[in-house]
Amino acid sequence: MWGRGLPTHLILDGSPAIEVVLKQSSRAKRLSLRVSGLDGRVSLTVPKGVRLREAEAFLREKEAWLRAALARNPERVVVRMGGAVLFRGARYAVTPAPVRAVRLEGSALLAPQSAPEKTATRVEAFLKLQARQVLQDATDRYAAALGRPYGRLTLRDTRSRWGSCSAEGNLNYSWRLIMAPPKVLEYVAAHEVAHLAEMNHSPAFWDVVVQLYGPYEAERGWLRRHGAELHRYRFND
Repeated sequence: MWGRGLPTHLILDGSPAIEVVLKQSSRAKRLSLRVSGLDGRVSLTVPKGVRLREAEAFLREKEAWLRAALARNPERVVVRMGGAVLFRGARYAVTPAPVRAVRLEGSALLAPQSAPEKTATRVEAFLKLQARQVLQDATDRYAAALGRPYGRLTLRDTRSRWGSCSAEGNLNYSWRLIMAPPKVLEYVAAHEVAHLAEMNHSPAFWDVVVQLYGPYEAERGWLRRHGAELHRYRFND
């Protein structure tokens, strides 16, 4: 039976091999396979009581569908020396240089030329630091304008939402917003701060967003159309 000690991932052999995340669910009634439209990650939800060999058989049965679905997904971009990455809505070349830490210079993102295998980790750290600074500033400004304090500000690599506000007034953001155009990040910050006054998406809430940010339709539309591109960039492969 499915239980502790069994793998949380399966590898579907082939060209290429596919890694599948296994998720056990007490609420699931059947096996279900999902390919994330954001980053192409594959997950297989398994009801309790299903044996591992049944999950493996289901995966093999759905292999043709799975490979077709992955083929339709945008290609992942592994961040590396000589490649490129988005920063504040523009694409920057990751360029080796005699520097001690990643920094922006002109149209290039300079990265230490030593230990190139650490480039992705270093670029990710740079983006997270920039995201914290910019989101902190935006959140402080909008909270002051609203006259409402907030609790903690946390950055995560969330895939289902760009930000959230808890009942305690803690704000969470996706650090990948630093890759979006500046106005998009500003809109998300205003959106989450507005929840300090209205914990809903009622007309009153959207009135607060307009009060803080102004017209937001273009920025909201950008996230719908282009948000998935921010998740194409991989830093840990």
